[in-house]
Amino acid sequence: MNRIVVFSGNAHPKLARDICKRLKTPLSPAAISRFSNDCVGVQLRASCREADVFIIQPLVPPVQDHLVELLLMLDAARGASAARITAVIPHYAYARSDKKDAPRISIAARLVADLLAAAGANRVLTMTLHSAQVHGFFSVPVDHMNALKVLAKHFRRRNLTNTVVVSPDLGNAKQSSHFARMLQLPVAAGSKRRLSDDRVVLDAIVGDVEGRNVIVLDDEIANGGTIVEVLQQLREQRVKRIVVACTHGLFTGPAIERLRAQPGIEEIVTTDTVPLPAEKRLPNMTVLSIAPLLAEAIRCIHLGKSVSRLFDGIQ
Repeated sequence: MNRIVVFSGNAHPKLARDICKRLKTPLSPAAISRFSNDCVGVQLRASCREADVFIIQPLVPPVQDHLVELLLMLDAARGASAARITAVIPHYAYARSDKKDAPRISIAARLVADLLAAAGANRVLTMTLHSAQVHGFFSVPVDHMNALKVLAKHFRRRNLTNTVVVSPDLGNAKQSSHFARMLQLPVAAGSKRRLSDDRVVLDAIVGDVEGRNVIVLDDEIANGGTIVEVLQQLREQRVKRIVVACTHGLFTGPAIERLRAQPGIEEIVTTDTVPLPAEKRLPNMTVLSIAPLLAEAIRCIHLGKSVSRLFDGIQ
């Protein structure tokens, strides 16, 4: 494969620059404009001919704008005779829409996967899909990463005596179990029922948490409803220190105010898969970079090496 060429949309240019710094490759320029009729226009301002092209664009709010940008950039790279095109999507927003759980609804995770392939993606690199089954919706190869090693490295610096990892629900229990094994800790999980997009009910915590320190681990925090319910249950069981961790810190709607109002959260740990503006950064918040991990994955893809070796001991 010829040279690497990296482009970024408007969703998270800082992450793209950090990845390129690790790759020792310049971030190639792209012009993204909006016409008077509200259509988006894209021009890639670097040669893609016979290049290994990577387009970095997490699907973050405004999700639809960033999705269209990504589709147009993929199409532009294909039209510019790229040898191979990889869509690097650190946060795949539509992964929540993975099943038909109500009449006459679209399974958007599958539809968006089809759109990416139709636009020109030969490969997808993503991180911590909300539902692992979404991996199977793609008709092109997918490298599904996770941030567990990045998070575990951070927590190994702490005193983890008398600590348990808590998954907010049984769906995330497998990832929480992997994380707990990496830290040599026990694991517990919540039994959750979702009533609506922003309302959940936690019936119980399955596992021994009483009087212990806890690390609450979720794949993403959106409006914070689940975390608030978990913390309420944990306090009823008289836990000691509380730390909240997630891969995707979206913090939408009332999330920041909800977290700010919660007493006793020692630290909130997230990664930079999505941009986090200053107004969403709380004093007890730590943001870890996943740029080194994504850069190494891009290097492995480019050189034809195994990406799974980056997760030895996890999966």
